[in-house]
Amino acid sequence: MKKIQRREFLKTSLAGVCGAAVAPAAWTSPLTGSGQKAAVPSLPGRALGKTGITTPLISMGTAEASSAEFIKMGYDSGIKLFFSATYYGQGNNERLVGEALKGLPRDSFVVGTAATPEGFNARAGTMPKEMTAQSYMKTAEDSLKRFGLDCVDILLLPFAAKREAIIFDPVMEAMTQLKKQGKIRFAGIATHNNFGEALRAAAESKFYDVAMTTYNYKVKDRAALADAVAYAVQAGMGVVAMKTTAGGGRAREGTQAVNTSTALKWALQNKNISTIVSGMSSVDELKKNLEMIKDLKLSEQELKDLGLAENHPQASLFCQQCQTCVPQCPNNLDIPALMRSYMYAYGYRNLGQARHTLDAVDLSGRGCASCGACSVACASGFDVKGRIQDILWLKSVPSEFIKA
Repeated sequence: MKKIQRREFLKTSLAGVCGAAVAPAAWTSPLTGSGQKAAVPSLPGRALGKTGITTPLISMGTAEASSAEFIKMGYDSGIKLFFSATYYGQGNNERLVGEALKGLPRDSFVVGTAATPEGFNARAGTMPKEMTAQSYMKTAEDSLKRFGLDCVDILLLPFAAKREAIIFDPVMEAMTQLKKQGKIRFAGIATHNNFGEALRAAAESKFYDVAMTTYNYKVKDRAALADAVAYAVQAGMGVVAMKTTAGGGRAREGTQAVNTSTALKWALQNKNISTIVSGMSSVDELKKNLEMIKDLKLSEQELKDLGLAENHPQASLFCQQCQTCVPQCPNNLDIPALMRSYMYAYGYRNLGQARHTLDAVDLSGRGCASCGACSVACASGFDVKGRIQDILWLKSVPSEFIKA
């Protein structure tokens, strides 16, 4: 079968199977052991594309979750969509989510995870030529084992940026087979940069059901991003927003540029966004997010705060991941990854994820130590060299002292 014919076959095949797998409302009030309906709050929600799922406006990103009990508290509060990733805590986060949801009615929650193909070059956005569908299936099946589930509802291809990686045959074939075997329900992508190409490629493939994308008030070309989101929705995809607080809404010193609730409400003004995946680590954050979705109207003061923060790039930790810095660096450092590590550490206070991101960067050369004044002009106005020097200390901390 010719390559293009096989690709069309995969698209058609997965679309057909997904339609058969759509369940009724994904979280009809769950039953307790006594057979009585549990008093689970009903949260305002939106449809997740054509998946048949209606999700509350706020969902839980579990990377910062401190315990299984905390995740279960989110569930009891009405949150029903939980996202993890194979690279969170080197797989331990998936185990934590599985522990939290163990014993609950399977149709009362939705679980998604981002599984990175072995050998995938996240910096270049390219797939290894030798990759097979079988190897990616194993990656996904390993996630299932860690969750302790027979099926993951949404499997995401992470760091999706380039069209050729998104429509890479082995990935699509693996997702097709996993769907046929009942091991996943829906296929999706997660994109941190090059949003327009990624979202349009996923939509035009007629293969993917869900897209998770960075979406916040700090994105440079917000109009183009909104257009790409609308394009994906028109193609039947459900769109989930991440990085909505633009790096935690904090500056390096810990001062907060914009209230996180304001940032979240801004993202939800776009009704093409089905839900926000918010990383939560405390009861106060959970309560604040649940309160936020009760009234999405932005006050005059909130609008003013957003405008002020938008014009002060140094007051934000959010890196655009635009890659314009990369060719400027004489040492070829993966500056976008280093900026993400900085954001995880100082914005989200997640040292585990910051260290994981930092460890993936090639620092075999002398890096910034070989330069005097930095020649890189950041599109967001960041002090690139200063931020790199301010995160590299994390490499010297023994991993056993960093919470995964």
